[in-house]
Amino acid sequence: MDEDYDVIVLGTGLTECILSGIMSVNGKKVLHMDRNPHYGGESSSITPLEELYKRFGLPEGPPESMGRGRDWNVDLIPKFLMANGQLVKMLLYTEVTRYLDFKVVEGSFVYRGGQVHKVPSTETEALASNLMGMFEKRRFRKFLVFVANFDENDPQTLEGVDPLGTPMRDVYERFDLGQDVIDFTGHALALYRTDDYLDQPCLETINRIKLYSESLARYGKSPYLYPLYGLGELPQGFARLSAIYGGTYMLNKPVDEIVLENGRVVGVRSEGEVARCKQLICDPSYVPERVRRAGRVVRVICILSHPVRGTSEAGSCQIILPQNQLGRKSDIYVCLVSWAHNVAAPGKFIAIVSTTVETPEPEREVEPALELLQPIDQQFVAISDLYDPTDDGTESQIFCSRSYDATTHFETTCDNIKDIYRRMVGTAFDFESMKRRQSHVCGEDEP
Repeated sequence: MDEDYDVIVLGTGLTECILSGIMSVNGKKVLHMDRNPHYGGESSSITPLEELYKRFGLPEGPPESMGRGRDWNVDLIPKFLMANGQLVKMLLYTEVTRYLDFKVVEGSFVYRGGQVHKVPSTETEALASNLMGMFEKRRFRKFLVFVANFDENDPQTLEGVDPLGTPMRDVYERFDLGQDVIDFTGHALALYRTDDYLDQPCLETINRIKLYSESLARYGKSPYLYPLYGLGELPQGFARLSAIYGGTYMLNKPVDEIVLENGRVVGVRSEGEVARCKQLICDPSYVPERVRRAGRVVRVICILSHPVRGTSEAGSCQIILPQNQLGRKSDIYVCLVSWAHNVAAPGKFIAIVSTTVETPEPEREVEPALELLQPIDQQFVAISDLYDPTDDGTESQIFCSRSYDATTHFETTCDNIKDIYRRMVGTAFDFESMKRRQSHVCGEDEP
């Protein structure tokens, strides 16, 4: 403990572990501490199953029909990785993929009129989809072709659309797309949580739809990947990366005080010792006085003995219930994984429902999603506060991450990681320069 570090990281959630890994690769001397005895913080996977029952106050434990407790790894915060998204790029560039195995998620679905439909994301699927009538299919196909060809730097592909001036609402109108199509395009392809994007410049939405299509093109079934043995493997993978580059890890280590001098962080006190540092990264639980509540999320973990109706017996899938279909302000998400991912006993499925809380009765808000999953063997309800830091950390050099939102993909988490990196280092996160630095450290020639 009694040493000087460039960066001290508190908490081993995914955001903190990725930043710890990146800082270590960048040549920083890193100390990583967690008051818990396990990795993952909020984003850990719980095993054995008995531990999950205990955590949710069910002392009788799981019935025998649930199989062996150690066959289970249940995520507390369900998320999938976009195959071509930012987190996969981080995994590839940092070579953390060496420690992990992934499976492609079997399908991506959207809810309409009380039923589940496959999300059409290619021209062929658009023409076959039962979400649209004959003429609408053709219009949607034209829209997908337009998006695929769209290049903000090539005026010929823009068809008169100003990437930074034309709102997305106008682009939909151009192709005469109806409300249902707008719903699944904005929420199941572009993965927006609300409809605020409709009045913003269209470039961001078009890029999001492209990311979805490119991710889908990589593996074919869906744009999503999921790690075997659960999401708890991700923080551990980045922790190993940090350790390879000289990072020091201390689990089960209480944090008694963050030491400041003249308003700037200079160290962390633990059990009578002080480790000194120039910068500090942490999750909101370590600095309650520096965060504000930004809402709540309800998550319901459901154990099933069957796949979800309407998903062609998929062993894994994402289902998005768009807000307009339910008269809500935000979407409801369902993540389904199964024994095929080494997270459940043979023949069992784990479905996790999540959404942003809008009323005093959070459990009632997710009823439409729970209805899709019936019969449910066992469910566990968690309602969590979401926290945002109250300042950007540039004065105190304390950089606090945001809580994990209700989305079932990691794109918002990666945005937070890149934002913290930019504030700490003063420049944008550059995958390529990091890759070059790594090959140099590994003794290979720089490209």
